[in-house]
Amino acid sequence: MPTKVIVTTDPGQDEAAAIMMMLAAPESFEILGLVATAGNIGLDHTVINSLKILELANRADIPVFAGCPRPILRQLVIADHVHGPTGLDGHDLPPPTAKPRKQHGVDFIVETLRSAKPGEVHIASLSPMTNLAMALVQAPDIAARIGSIVMMAGAYFEQGNITPSAEFNVYVDPEAADIVLKSGVPITMLPLDVTHKMLSTRERLNRIRAVGTRCAIAIADMLTFSEAFDLKKYGWAGAPLHGPCVPAYMLRPDLFSGRKINVTVQCSDDLTAGASVADYWQITNRPRNVTYIRDGNSDGYYDLICDLYARLP
Repeated sequence: MPTKVIVTTDPGQDEAAAIMMMLAAPESFEILGLVATAGNIGLDHTVINSLKILELANRADIPVFAGCPRPILRQLVIADHVHGPTGLDGHDLPPPTAKPRKQHGVDFIVETLRSAKPGEVHIASLSPMTNLAMALVQAPDIAARIGSIVMMAGAYFEQGNITPSAEFNVYVDPEAADIVLKSGVPITMLPLDVTHKMLSTRERLNRIRAVGTRCAIAIADMLTFSEAFDLKKYGWAGAPLHGPCVPAYMLRPDLFSGRKINVTVQCSDDLTAGASVADYWQITNRPRNVTYIRDGNSDGYYDLICDLYARLP
């Protein structure tokens, strides 16, 4: 039976790549809905981008819900300097024909979890955690009903990518991340420490493009656009491919390695705002609340991506 999943997302080229992986594996994922989050770009764009991605893959049947337009306490910080003014630049996708559902994304999360069996629904978190945190605050009982949360978030050994100490998804809404990490739900965190090892080199991007499906070509175009910022910043042979680590882990956990540790989030307003404090060496007695992934098989990762994209239109 496929795993029932709610996807929280703020696409983002790498998140488009992640969603495409999940759409290519219906035997593994039953996507109950995409909850659009303000993050890489404003909410209006992330809703439209979510609809565009689904229609590109002929899956407009999957509902899209608009969530919160800003973080819980802070002003929204976006990353249009990476993703472009639409958040999904690089490939010209037509305006979507489908519309988002009228129900608020937070209410969708709460109602879906309450109507399912405990442990039946899992969360794939590709974005800042505002909507998931608000659902947990509004309905604390849902924590016991979530099967797991697999998130692209955080950093420790690789420090930060939006500030010297913070990863973007946590930095945008650290209070939300703090709520989620303290929820007691089984959590797997895929931080920059692993995503920075999954480099989309020219050879790998050419391999994705060579798959030849319209979805694969579109993703190759998008990633070619978004890589420019990271190539300049890091000087590496390729840009990190963050979001797809979430579905890759859910499909092939054997490609990754890590350990269960305590992770807390710095919610201050100083230079460490949004920092993920990972007790990787178990120096404290704080409860181990996160399976923290530190390493992965990048060749196997791109093999999986290409194999899945070959199944898409």
